[in-house]
Amino acid sequence: MTIVRRGTLMPLAAIVLTALNLRTAVTGFPPLLDMIGDELGFGPSLYGLLGTLVTACFAVFGLLSAAVARRIGLDVAIAIAVALTTTGLVLRSFSSDPGALVVSTIVALVGVGSSNVLVVPLVKKYFSDHLKAMSSLYLALLQVGQFVAPLIAVPVALASGWRWALGMWAIPTGVAAALWIVLAVRALRMQPGAAEPTGTADRIRGAWRTPLLWAMVLMLGMTALNVYALITWLPTILVDAGADPASGGALLSLFSMFGLLAAFVVPPLTVRLRNPFPIVVVCTVLMALGYVGLLLAPGEGAVAWVTLLGLGVSTFPMCLTLVNVRTRTTGGSTALSGAMQGLGYGIACVGPLGIGLLYEISGGWGSSYAVLFASLVVLLVSGAVACRPVMLEDQVADLAERRGESAPVS
Repeated sequence: MTIVRRGTLMPLAAIVLTALNLRTAVTGFPPLLDMIGDELGFGPSLYGLLGTLVTACFAVFGLLSAAVARRIGLDVAIAIAVALTTTGLVLRSFSSDPGALVVSTIVALVGVGSSNVLVVPLVKKYFSDHLKAMSSLYLALLQVGQFVAPLIAVPVALASGWRWALGMWAIPTGVAAALWIVLAVRALRMQPGAAEPTGTADRIRGAWRTPLLWAMVLMLGMTALNVYALITWLPTILVDAGADPASGGALLSLFSMFGLLAAFVVPPLTVRLRNPFPIVVVCTVLMALGYVGLLLAPGEGAVAWVTLLGLGVSTFPMCLTLVNVRTRTTGGSTALSGAMQGLGYGIACVGPLGIGLLYEISGGWGSSYAVLFASLVVLLVSGAVACRPVMLEDQVADLAERRGESAPVS
């Protein structure tokens, strides 16, 4: 059976365009900051704020989007989210001062942070029979957008100006928003009594009390903490070890490249295995070996250590895949995705800031590595719980039965 069947071509196109642009607003921005700063009159002091806004918006609006989707419907919610992304990208390209740049960036990131959460249950809603293929496609496109945006940002800016380099991503997101608006209108017109008549995800009461939800929060949180700590500080670690800045940047690109490989390999394995915990074990060991290598011989084996770390953070696509594997309904998927990404990215905010603070206090990387190793222990334990073959809805029902409560879905 093919993925594309009657009635799914438009959702497929909408998901493809949305996934492709989930990171372009983020990764296509930093390479242009010097150029933009020269024209708008700001310096590196603003860079840190703009970087912190990413995980902060992902956290806050990841949590809020699940509640919004329960009230107005998944299709309506993501139509609004993608429209906000498009609006933010357009406004950012017309920014005339640093304040306008920050505000427009927040608008774009509100949309991206919400879309992060909403696209996962929408994959389940429209393609529940093809989770392996669609999960791989969605995650691969996310990685492609993440790579392509910074690669072409400067060449496009040099040829056409930084405003066009920022604003051009509003074209595909605008098309995606139009497709979601059509789908939202269709969902609102569905006859009462049909399954999910308005596309609204049922509320799963009691989900926040389940071990699965909190294990997923910690699993994504620890993964994201390591990812953003490495993205922020890996070039500095390598430069401190004697590498030149260009090499540090190239090795960071190498680290990011493995996300594309993981997008094709990890989701199918996660779906196929009854208990995919061995994947977590392998990833944790790879990250531990990478950190040991950076600690003991950061200069000599940098390529090997970065390769191990790039493969190790494959627990990220695994987390996004598990959201649909460990839920039976779009309501459960929405609740789990919102909690996992909202709180998980909140935890991730601590990574870059905490690592930098420890480095500044101690003057070295030893204490930072101690924190990262501790995070791997938490990742391993939470992964063991998250990978157990149990569904969120079943855990909610069991807890409700023990407490003598009514049905968990409302």
